[in-house]
Amino acid sequence: MPPKKKSVDFEQSLSTLESLVNRMEQGDMTLEESLQAFEAGIALTRECQTRLAAAEQQVSKLIEQQGNMSLEPFDADEGDE
Repeated sequence: MPPKKKSVDFEQSLSTLESLVNRMEQGDMTLEESLQAFEAGIALTRECQTRLAAAEQQVSKLIEQQGNMSLEPFDADEGDE
């Protein structure tokens, strides 16, 4: 089964955003290029935030469907003790 398109798009958007930030940090862009890059970066950031919020909502629905109405924070170190 191929990966879901939204997942790929999110990863591509995040990668594009990281590349854009790296270019801007180098400091060799013109003012106009910097403004365009900043505008594109804001759009990518909003797009990524929207996708993350949708994913969070989907996870909440899945938890609710399992009859567990309380959300608990994920603790990656929980099983390491």
